[in-house]
Amino acid sequence: MPSGLPGAVAELSADDARRLILRAQGFLGADSRRGGVAAVLRRLAAVQLDTISVLARSHELIAYARLGAVGRAKVERAYWHDPASAFEYWCHAACILPIDHWPLYAFRRRAYRDRRFRWHEVPPTIDKVLQQVRDEGPLTTTELGGAKNGGPWWDWSDVKIAVEFLLDIGEVVCTRRVGWRRVYDVADRVVPAALLEQELTDAECVVRLARIAGAALGVATRADIVDFLRLKGVYATMLDDALLDGSAGLVPVRVSGWGAARRSGNGAVTGRAVANAWADPVALESAPKGRHRTTPLSPFDSLVWDRARTERVFGFTHRLEAYVPKDKRVHGYFTMPVLAGGHLIGRVDPAREGSAFVARHVAFEPGPTGRVPASAVESMSQALHEAATWVGCDTVRVDRVTEPELTLPLAKALESR
Repeated sequence: MPSGLPGAVAELSADDARRLILRAQGFLGADSRRGGVAAVLRRLAAVQLDTISVLARSHELIAYARLGAVGRAKVERAYWHDPASAFEYWCHAACILPIDHWPLYAFRRRAYRDRRFRWHEVPPTIDKVLQQVRDEGPLTTTELGGAKNGGPWWDWSDVKIAVEFLLDIGEVVCTRRVGWRRVYDVADRVVPAALLEQELTDAECVVRLARIAGAALGVATRADIVDFLRLKGVYATMLDDALLDGSAGLVPVRVSGWGAARRSGNGAVTGRAVANAWADPVALESAPKGRHRTTPLSPFDSLVWDRARTERVFGFTHRLEAYVPKDKRVHGYFTMPVLAGGHLIGRVDPAREGSAFVARHVAFEPGPTGRVPASAVESMSQALHEAATWVGCDTVRVDRVTEPELTLPLAKALESR
């Protein structure tokens, strides 16, 4: 593990960092899979939500990737149940967050309150909507009066604008869903009183969240932590201060191949300025070991949601093409990177047709020699077969393989399962 003199910045190889990241994210070792879905959420600190559903919703895929064939209903119960163990809010994006983290997002709730603007102007009826939730809640937007004005998807009704802004500022909370619809209730009815009573300054929020993000990422650059928490302006400066004065509780490290050391965002130069990354000190206490997961990954999985970090850690260039015109897509609508042996060995664009799992497009990454290793074909077949079984498919069909010479070997590997 890290080497160096006492007080010096710890040195990590790129491989060390990659393995520490895999363990932190729950993909390496048996310990990371203990405790089920609830433990996955605590480990990751934020599970991104998205409306796209191909094989399953992204938040379900994130649990599956780490735990294997966990029941989808079990995943839903772990995220959304009574009493609340999680809530939805803005972290890297719209995310499921542990309920214990409620006080840590006070800085963001205050910022929204001060701005008093969402994507739409907040309507004057907001107090009426809040009172309705208080009197009749918990309620969905439909029960409040409807989400749309009748135009495009962004043409929200005043009720929808109001209740979403109330969620932004923490007056209402979503701790469960019905189908895919948020259920809103007032904060003082669903958030434990001990959490509501905590009053943290903006700086205290950022310091604590930096520590949490660092532990979830394992090893991270400043930019990685900024991206995880989506900090900017004064909050990014608070992060810089917390990293440099040690209050974030993260250890400065230099990772080979991760680029030159950079000064902090505020330009401060200290003995720690030679570091090019930060690590969770607990993660550095032992070398990662154990079995690797073999699995397709949601594009919204925190292992790969940051394109720059994914390229730096895995040498893998990934782009979500769901919002790219069909004729301009390279790999497919919802292309999922495939993890095996601690590396991203390729990608698959999946679909379902009845009881068939369809790999509309499979592509492999070349190995160190420039050729696709034979083991990658076997690993891809394992990932496709297990994912198909999880979503209730009994056959796997591969429509296209970027490397035509691997079409037959992949078909044979699938047939043998």
